[in-house]
Amino acid sequence: MDFNVKRFAADAGTLFSRAVQFTEEKFGQAEKTELDAHLETLLTRAECTKHWTEKILKQTEVLLQPNPNARIEELLYEKLDKKAPPRMNNHELMGQSMIDSGNEFGPGTAYGNALIKCGETEKQIGGAEREFIQTSAINFLTPFRNFLEGDFKTILKERKLLQNKRLDLDAAKTKLKKAKMADARAVAEQDLKMTQSEFDRQAEITRLLLEGISSTHAHHLRCLNDFVEAQMTYYAQCYQYMVDLQKQLGNFPSAFTSNNNQSTASSGAGVSVPILPLSTPLPSTTSNTSSGFTEMQNFSGSRKARVLYDYDAAGSNELSLLADEVIMVSSVPGMDSDWLMGERGSQKGKVPITYLELLN
Repeated sequence: MDFNVKRFAADAGTLFSRAVQFTEEKFGQAEKTELDAHLETLLTRAECTKHWTEKILKQTEVLLQPNPNARIEELLYEKLDKKAPPRMNNHELMGQSMIDSGNEFGPGTAYGNALIKCGETEKQIGGAEREFIQTSAINFLTPFRNFLEGDFKTILKERKLLQNKRLDLDAAKTKLKKAKMADARAVAEQDLKMTQSEFDRQAEITRLLLEGISSTHAHHLRCLNDFVEAQMTYYAQCYQYMVDLQKQLGNFPSAFTSNNNQSTASSGAGVSVPILPLSTPLPSTTSNTSSGFTEMQNFSGSRKARVLYDYDAAGSNELSLLADEVIMVSSVPGMDSDWLMGERGSQKGKVPITYLELLN
C-alpha cells in the first residue's frame, strides 16, 4: 500500500513538473531543448504522409462508392465485423430493368431483343465493377487504412513519449540551475543525467520508426500499381463488353435520312432509323437491288414482297411491318431509292427495302 502511494505521488510530481515546464515554455520563461534537424525533418515527412494518405483514402472511397449512405452502412458493418447484405449496383439495376422491359415487349421484336442484349451487357459491366471494387479494397484501401490505424498510431505514441521525455529533461535542467546547495546540485545533476539518457533513448526509438516511412512509401507505391492495374482491367473489360454489344446490335441500314421530297415540317416524322434484329446480319441494299428492286423503280406496277424483319413505323407516313408477312409494294416517282410504298389491305405507307424480299 505504501509503495502504491509513493508511486502515485512520484507520478503526480512528474506530471506537475511537466505541466510547469510546458507552461513556462509557452510564456517564454523557460528554455526548450530542440530536436535535431534530421528528426524534425522525419516528423514533418510523417505528418505529410499521414495527411495525404487520409486524403487519397477518402477520395478513393468516394470514387468506389459515390453514395455516402452506402459508405456509412459498409463502414458500420465493417466495424461490427459483419458482412454487408448483397446489393445490386447501378449497372446491374439498369441491366435488370432493360431485360425485364425487353421480355415484356417481346424477345422476338427488334426493340425487345435489343433491350435484353443491352441489359445483359450492363449486368456484365456491373459484375466487372463489383470485382474492381473488391480488388481495390483489398490491394489499395486496406494497406492505407492499416498504416493510419497501425504504424502511424505507433509513431504518435512514441512521439508523445518523446515530448514527455523532453519536458522531463528541460525540467531537470531548470532544477539544476535553481539548485544552490551542494547536495541539491548533486541530486539535480543525477536527475539530469538520467533524464538525458531517457530522452536520447526515446529519440532513437522515434527516429527508427520515422525512418520506416520510406518503407511505407515503397509499399504504397506497390499498392498504387495494383490499383492502376485493377482500373486498367476494369476499363478494358467494359470496353470489350461494349464492343461485343455493338457488334450484336449491328449497323443501321443506309436508309436513315428523311425523304428529300417530303416536308419535315408537315409530317413531323424527321429522321427514321430502322432497327434490325440483333441476331440477323444486315442485308445489303446492293443485293436487294440485283434481285429485282431496280426494276421496281422503272415501272408503276405492284409486286408482292415478304417482310424479313419487324419494323416499327417512325411516322404516320410509314407502314409498320411484321416478320414473314406478305405485302404489296410499288414504286412512287420521286421517292427515295431506299424506300417503296407498301400496302396491307387498306393500310398504306412507306417501307424500307432492306426489310423486304421480292416474290416472283
